[in-house]
Amino acid sequence: MSVTFQHVPHPHIAKRKESGPPKTTDEHVGFNGRVALILTTVVGTMWCAYAFACLALVALPSATGSPLLLIQWVSQTFIQLVMLSVIMVGQNILSRASDKRADMTYQDADATFHEAGQIQAHLMEQDHAINELLDKVAGLEAALIKAKNA
Repeated sequence: MSVTFQHVPHPHIAKRKESGPPKTTDEHVGFNGRVALILTTVVGTMWCAYAFACLALVALPSATGSPLLLIQWVSQTFIQLVMLSVIMVGQNILSRASDKRADMTYQDADATFHEAGQIQAHLMEQDHAINELLDKVAGLEAALIKAKNA
């Protein structure tokens, strides 16, 4: 009697090692994707938000004639121009944090797979030791039976 176990790694492990963690920058493809990424990167800065604020302030004097004009200026001009960039800055920060989390998760999974491989190697050594003990026990049993029959 012997203990045998053959570890067969899952095929996904090899594919995962090749691809690495997913990043938001991996998602854009083609000409349109590059143009959209450039525009998003430019508009999604606080400097662009400041420029939009200055642009919106140019129209402020014409909006001070009545409360309705002022409310329209704030809601339709200032908020739309400035908050667009501010929201995009926040989204960029969140996507970088998401990329960091994805990378950390990938590193954790890689470490876990390494540890699981070490456990498999340790269990294989234990199987060898158990097999040696079983062989000795079988030899002792055979010797006892032989001695008992003699």
